[in-house]
Amino acid sequence: MKTTQVPTRVLNNLVHFLAPYEQAVDEMKLKLKGIKYGFLKRGRYSPIEFVVGRVKKVDSLIKKAQEKGIDFTSSNWQEDVAREVTDIAGLRVVCRYVDDVLEVKQLLQEREDIVIHDVKDYIASPKDSGYRSIHMIASYTVYHGSEKIQLFCEIQIRTLGMNFWATNEHELRYKYAGNIPQNVLDQLYEASLITHQLDVLMNNLRQEILAPQVVDLTLEEKLEEIFSLYVKQDLESAAALYREHVSGFEQAFQDNPKFKMIYDLLGKRLR
Repeated sequence: MKTTQVPTRVLNNLVHFLAPYEQAVDEMKLKLKGIKYGFLKRGRYSPIEFVVGRVKKVDSLIKKAQEKGIDFTSSNWQEDVAREVTDIAGLRVVCRYVDDVLEVKQLLQEREDIVIHDVKDYIASPKDSGYRSIHMIASYTVYHGSEKIQLFCEIQIRTLGMNFWATNEHELRYKYAGNIPQNVLDQLYEASLITHQLDVLMNNLRQEILAPQVVDLTLEEKLEEIFSLYVKQDLESAAALYREHVSGFEQAFQDNPKFKMIYDLLGKRLR
């Protein structure tokens, strides 16, 4: 691809053309991170580990547009690019477990400010290379200056393992200019199978890992003893019993009114 084929006026206008996409990525990153912090603020596990975003670089955008047959000498080139190149704005949501990926997918499909148009599930049906992820093509509205602009973006949702594999595969494609040797491709594919096996195993352990610890039935008696010591202002003894019998079980108090009351009175002071 030779950028000299693109008129100079178009190259000069591309910076302005991409500005709303930069704004969209910034806004959507904040909203996706808001999902994460919303879970954490309520004391719940968040299915989102982290979020990153990017806007296609000019040379990459021109190459993709030309592959789609877009004529940059046309007066409608901006409308054509915005319609045909749906991944100018890109967001990546990385999760711990496969079930988290599916939960985030559902959360996004239920939103009103992000409209999902297409979903490709490369977890259920991986690419031949071994690549796994969920790709969503969405539209998002930005208010850029005095303009209201609706534009396309691509959202990828992956596990940590999928993201690690895809990052290395991308670097190898760049190193070999897209012509990765067959022996390296074979190793990449094997690595994708191992990564998937780990994702499956860890997903099976997800409920065990995230489930709160079971509370000993005798713990209520210990809490009453701790409370009695607290009332008597014997804080040193109360703190010692708290650390020995209660510390680590705090999550269990959330669903038990009596435990929660004692935790609110004592836990924050005696931990």
